[in-house]
Amino acid sequence: MSYPVFFQPADAWVGDLIPFQKDGEFWLFYLHEIRSEPKPGTAWNLVTSKDLVQFQDHGVALPHGSSADPDFNCYTGSIVADGSGIHHLFYTGQNPGRLGADGLPLQLVMHATSTDGMDNWTKHPELTFGAPAEYEPGDWRDPFVFRDEAAGLWRMLLAARHSEGPERRRGVIAQCVSTDLMTWTHTEPFWDPRRYITHECPDVFEWNGWWYLVYSEFSETFTTRYRMAKSPTGPWTVPALDSVDGRAFYASKTAARDGRRFFFGWIASKEGHSDDGAWQWAGTMAVLEARQNPDGTLAFGFSDELVDSFWDEVPLELDGAAPFPTLPLRLDVPDGYSAAVTPNPMPTQFHARAVFDIQAGTTECGLLIRSTPDGDHSYVLRLEPKRGRLVFDRWPRTITGDGQWQVSGDVPFAIELERPCDLAPGSHALEVIVDGDLCVAVVDRRVALSTRIYDLAAGGIGVFAGEGSVTVTDFEVRKRTDN
Repeated sequence: MSYPVFFQPADAWVGDLIPFQKDGEFWLFYLHEIRSEPKPGTAWNLVTSKDLVQFQDHGVALPHGSSADPDFNCYTGSIVADGSGIHHLFYTGQNPGRLGADGLPLQLVMHATSTDGMDNWTKHPELTFGAPAEYEPGDWRDPFVFRDEAAGLWRMLLAARHSEGPERRRGVIAQCVSTDLMTWTHTEPFWDPRRYITHECPDVFEWNGWWYLVYSEFSETFTTRYRMAKSPTGPWTVPALDSVDGRAFYASKTAARDGRRFFFGWIASKEGHSDDGAWQWAGTMAVLEARQNPDGTLAFGFSDELVDSFWDEVPLELDGAAPFPTLPLRLDVPDGYSAAVTPNPMPTQFHARAVFDIQAGTTECGLLIRSTPDGDHSYVLRLEPKRGRLVFDRWPRTITGDGQWQVSGDVPFAIELERPCDLAPGSHALEVIVDGDLCVAVVDRRVALSTRIYDLAAGGIGVFAGEGSVTVTDFEVRKRTDN
């Protein structure tokens, strides 16, 4: 039988991930988001996976406190093991009824330990501490702890905000240091660009001589980004393509195994289960594998294990272009548009891969998902070589008026899902995994784009080109079962 590509508990949503690799297995702690009123407390739940294809749900790992406790909500943090094998869990405690001097709920760093391999946790409320005076007490969260061997100490990074300065640019990754994981001393900021509202879920790791700082930009873009340096204290530089994914993939944190690095985040749901709904906090777990380029920059795509889990070929009964269905398929439309779409609908869960040989001067090409046979109504993964980007689009959009031009958004595509990528003339592979209302696309195993697809429930798959010349040299769709 088939099983989900992306993990989500049956009764809730996946919030921020806290990944930890233990003995070759990924322990994926996450904020268990229940959308009900009155709002219950937030616990850490646990799911494990050996292959990042199948997941085992273990339920609650770190229970939240009572309505009187400072950790009624157990928010994001991190886990490290000390030299004796004790695991230390640092997390954010928050209670809506406990307010700071600014009238907002306090956020506090809290501590728990495990002496039995993370099966059980003991909380240590006496080790709780909040923000120093120069930071806002309502933004002191997501403690990330890592070992700096060169300095001989542990560093704790925190998503924080200066108490003074322009409202939108007070964000800072604050820092505390410790030699024993028990007593922490506030020190100079770890990263202080004075650019964003705040930088959530900080994460730092070293890989082949490069250090990487990962953070989720809490701003109008809500994007997970990374910076690079040759030491854990910087200076940090901005890579040309510094984002991990688009608007829908958020709060990504990382873990490594066998020299490989994986980014664990959640794909946000939308209000009303509608394409036009507002993005919501929390959603469904998704995993991207990072690959390190020769210059140290990172590329993002599917893991080989995930792609290989789709083993059954889906026939493509293509129509609409000639010669067809033989590949290679040439779409030569120097001043027009051409599409070829399967009349047979695709399964609700599949992996597709198309390779486009794009000639110079081409305006657009890509994939049509859940399309009508004529290609007019569909989701669109559009490569735009002249603009160097992948965008997500759909038709029809919601109509907001009687005139032909009165289309919802009045924009050329879903602007929050634009992804820059190198589309120089030549061959480019566009992959997509669809599972129900989830859709993740990857260009050349380098650039990822995740989103939701609610309104169009079924349809075919196709390729298209506009204003240029494109040859489709490979096109295949696979699923996991024959059912």
